[in-house]
Amino acid sequence: MEFGDGGAASSSGGGDASDAHRKKKRFHRHTAHQIQRLEAVFKECPHPDEKARLQLSRDLGLAPRQIKFWFQNRRTQLKSQHERQDNSILRAENDRIRCENIVIREAIKNVTCPSCGGPPVSEDSHFDEQKLRMENLQLKEELDKISSIAAKYMLRPISQLPPMQPTHLSSLNLMSMSNFGLTGPSLDLDLLPGSSTSTIPSLPCPTLNISDMDNSLMADIAGNAMEELIRLLQTNEPLWTKSTIDGRDVLNLDSYNQYFPKANSSLKNPNVRIESSRDSGVVIMNGLALVNMFMDANKWMEFFPTIVSKARTLEVISCGVMGSRSSTLLLMYEELQVLSPLVPARQLYFLRFCQQIDPVSWAIVDVSYDITQEDQYTSSSCKVHKFPSGCLIQDMPNGYSKVTWMEHVEVEEKGSIHRLYRDLIHSGMAFGAERWLGSLQKMCERYACLMVSGNPSRELGGVIPSPEGKKSVMKVAQRMVSSFCASINPSNGHQWNNISALDEFEVRATLQKSTDPGQPNGVVISAASTIGLPVPPQHVFNFLRDERTRPQWDVLSNQNPVQEVAHIANGSHPGNCISVLRAYNTSQNNMLILQESCIDSSGSLVVYSPVDLQSINIAMSGEDTTYIPLLPSGFTISPDGRHDRGSYEVSNGTMGDHNRAGGGSLVTVVFQILVSSLSSSAKMSPESVNTVNNLIGNTIHQIKAALNCSTS
Repeated sequence: MEFGDGGAASSSGGGDASDAHRKKKRFHRHTAHQIQRLEAVFKECPHPDEKARLQLSRDLGLAPRQIKFWFQNRRTQLKSQHERQDNSILRAENDRIRCENIVIREAIKNVTCPSCGGPPVSEDSHFDEQKLRMENLQLKEELDKISSIAAKYMLRPISQLPPMQPTHLSSLNLMSMSNFGLTGPSLDLDLLPGSSTSTIPSLPCPTLNISDMDNSLMADIAGNAMEELIRLLQTNEPLWTKSTIDGRDVLNLDSYNQYFPKANSSLKNPNVRIESSRDSGVVIMNGLALVNMFMDANKWMEFFPTIVSKARTLEVISCGVMGSRSSTLLLMYEELQVLSPLVPARQLYFLRFCQQIDPVSWAIVDVSYDITQEDQYTSSSCKVHKFPSGCLIQDMPNGYSKVTWMEHVEVEEKGSIHRLYRDLIHSGMAFGAERWLGSLQKMCERYACLMVSGNPSRELGGVIPSPEGKKSVMKVAQRMVSSFCASINPSNGHQWNNISALDEFEVRATLQKSTDPGQPNGVVISAASTIGLPVPPQHVFNFLRDERTRPQWDVLSNQNPVQEVAHIANGSHPGNCISVLRAYNTSQNNMLILQESCIDSSGSLVVYSPVDLQSINIAMSGEDTTYIPLLPSGFTISPDGRHDRGSYEVSNGTMGDHNRAGGGSLVTVVFQILVSSLSSSAKMSPESVNTVNNLIGNTIHQIKAALNCSTS
């Protein structure tokens, strides 16, 4: 800002030129430091008294008069900004009401008599106009009510909110599935495999017959859940406290029940427990792209393959405001998994509601909505009720977003939790906010790496991959990881059977026919076993992903050395990468291994699949990889839940305190084996059982021996 100094210019000569020069005012431009200090004081006190102005004058080297003028101009500028914003909101509201008037008039013109189908008995035009005015008045009253709610819970007046963004749904804007058509920008995550409806497994979803009353009830539940979520995400004490064990946010249930009393609480049931967690972090993706991904069930499942094993949108209750995602309300179903056959999947029917809070902030809330009878939960060993949970997404510069995530569920166990996973699940880490946020950060980094131009650090067979080739290889690897995660939670009713006769660990297996284009045709055995190791997860991960130590555990390589011949980084951590490995086995010189390793703060994966040289060259050439067959095997590694988060800190490939007591790992070994063609009977023969037991047993024994924990 510039201000006159109030003094006359000194004379340097006579004539008109000198007079004109004297009439001009000299202006002074404040320095960046002066403006910064003035702005800081203005935020605290827009009307400083004379004493404060004099102090500023001495500190900044400005005249008291300049200080006074600066504050006057700054107040005028702020007032003008508020008036322009309020005028914009009022104009938008006026346009909305005018449009609703037109719609109502057209509806009255086209209404028919339900008895004869003819035109209704016309009413007096003056009466019609009066009725419209009354309806408009009701709409305005509803808007004022919503505005007061928003001002109360968002801690700022409604004038600071963007126009046309109500924070609560009403039955007036609910739309049926037939009217659904989102025209807003969509997220095209090309690295993810496309999900066609033919590949979506059948879900235990009842036939829905949702009435207008149900729609209104869902809208009210979603609106209240959104208010609760925003309150919980933006408030610390007394609702949240820091854990003295691991520093994580812990929900104070006493304070929570005072703020948000729940009817018919079942906390007196000894089999019921509460899992609550909150975490925040920065991800490499803009807010609108994240919102579009979260509101698409297929992309939601593809973006979180390690957590979401199944997801489907059952009904679109509201398709949002003016084609955007804001105020979109969905009825959804999903199954959540821990990557081990020892932990059953959690089944949830829930409402997902998206709301734009301000121009750079979005909130997405999930809340349980039961549409089944109580006895339909018998397919799962636990009943899960999700209290308002979800995330707040805030845009940051350069395409980044800050995401604050909260999970709050009530769990009723119908059976005992396996001893290996009892601590991890009871701590809330198995399905908590940290795991969701870590997986999100990892996938966003993967997408960002796809966008960076650059080739793998090593070429294969003289083929130098193009950017399209890099993208193609990443798509194949992502399909491999998704198939691996899906094999741990079999669909279509396939159940794990215990086939192990060993006392040290359980081997569970399932048998299913494979007909997908991206898998070998035939009958496949999926076998898995989970063990506990007194070794930190980061150490286990580094050991399993390193090609130099692979001969120590890979019983199929016959202890032959393995060399990495191609490498693609897909994250900031050196362990997040895709590798092509060649095993020096003279009998299979044409066979390679495609491997992806990935890690975040909640756990890690090492997944691999045999592929031939021709398939790899096809991928690196950027050609279609849909029909490259993959039969992935690998490892999942997670903390055992018996220590604080600091022991598992992941940063630049380093580990935390490896010697901390209880800092152990849960490692799941998974093998998939093609045992026969489709024409054979789908039965697990004694020979197959013996082969699987020996394969997993030998692998586990060699891992324990290499990590010096064979006696544990």
